[in-house]
Amino acid sequence: MLTDRRVVVMGMGRSGQAAALLARELGAQVITTDLRGELPAVPGCEAVHGQHREADFRQADLVVVSPGVAAAHPMLAVARQAGAQVLGELAFALQSCPGLPVLAVTGTNGKSSTTWFLGQLLEGAGRHPFVGGNIGVPLSGLALARLQGQPSAMAVDVLVLEISSYQLELPGDLAPLAGCVLNLTPDHLGRHGDMAGYAAAKRRLFERTGPQDTAWLAADRGRVQAMAPGLPCAVRWLGDHPGVTVQDDALHFVGTPDDGPVPLRELRLLGAHNRENVAAACALALSLGVPRAALDLSRLSALPHRLQLVHQAGGVRWINDSKATNVDAALVGIRAMDRPAVVLLGGLGKEGADYAPLAPALAKARAVIAFGASGSEIAATLGARRVGTMAEAVALAARLAGPGDAVLLSPACASFDEFQDFEHRGRVFADLARATSGEPQ
Repeated sequence: MLTDRRVVVMGMGRSGQAAALLARELGAQVITTDLRGELPAVPGCEAVHGQHREADFRQADLVVVSPGVAAAHPMLAVARQAGAQVLGELAFALQSCPGLPVLAVTGTNGKSSTTWFLGQLLEGAGRHPFVGGNIGVPLSGLALARLQGQPSAMAVDVLVLEISSYQLELPGDLAPLAGCVLNLTPDHLGRHGDMAGYAAAKRRLFERTGPQDTAWLAADRGRVQAMAPGLPCAVRWLGDHPGVTVQDDALHFVGTPDDGPVPLRELRLLGAHNRENVAAACALALSLGVPRAALDLSRLSALPHRLQLVHQAGGVRWINDSKATNVDAALVGIRAMDRPAVVLLGGLGKEGADYAPLAPALAKARAVIAFGASGSEIAATLGARRVGTMAEAVALAARLAGPGDAVLLSPACASFDEFQDFEHRGRVFADLARATSGEPQ
């Protein structure tokens, strides 16, 4: 409990709001702080929005930090110098979830889908997972529900967490029973400085693990594989043995808790990359003790906004891949197409983004349409058609696509020029797609 302790929650997005409610439930005196002055107050908390007051950090017993706030923020240095504990939101929430095993997923691309698949596999095997963290519900939301005795929260028997590099800056006592690093490509370098710093943040996932725990690492002959030396836990490989490989129509486990094949014939997901994501999800499930025979791949459905079929009419399939917010993720989506596609790219490009690597994959596209703040740069790089907004891009795509084609939104950019987040963008795309055939939005 935090009765009468002074807690500052820094950063008032979804994670910060959930952490503030949790701290208040634990009896703390809570101050929320964010430079965005328009954000609403959290009930029972003092809102200091539009500024950070140094005195609040000097007087705090605990500072809970949202993922969007860098661990190197000067105000956190002030708090530490004054003797306050500084925790990330995820680490803070874990303190209220004692005894629950953690299965953790990180990497640059595919971590949301892998987390989603793992939750579905565990449910099919009779477990009661919480699926959240960097995806969906913040862990503080579950912790609050458990403190309040909500039956669905009390039934949870395993935490399935997507964890970002931002969350791993302040991991606290996080020690997953098993975790995976799917891949590592340039992303968030403005925060981590360079690829070495980015890789170091990902490796922090395993710092507090022990010999009984498992790190599943991509056998990439690169920065992920280089994480293995010196890890305190067992290492298994995604793409090699001991570990799991994808061969023909099956996953093959060797040197794992339950060796043998897992057939892929009932898998209905698009793209070779999803076979790799499913392999990682199955690997984590085996580490929890779920037998191969209990892994029902037929129940797996695509994560919303990740190669999700949202509309079909006139022989045209409309596919929402709004989660593809960088070039590498968009490349995966484009390569997954099994038919000619009109590809929509655009939004608010990330600093230093290079769109040229998309060109070979787009060679067989029916057309490429660029939109949004980075539309001009994308159009110039790829020779794409240029429009202003995503609505205009959808209207043009509807005219260009014919029977047997797909229209793929795989934007390679963030969404913040037009939309609140990638989920908002994906929902609007689905509505616009349905409107092309006169269906209600």
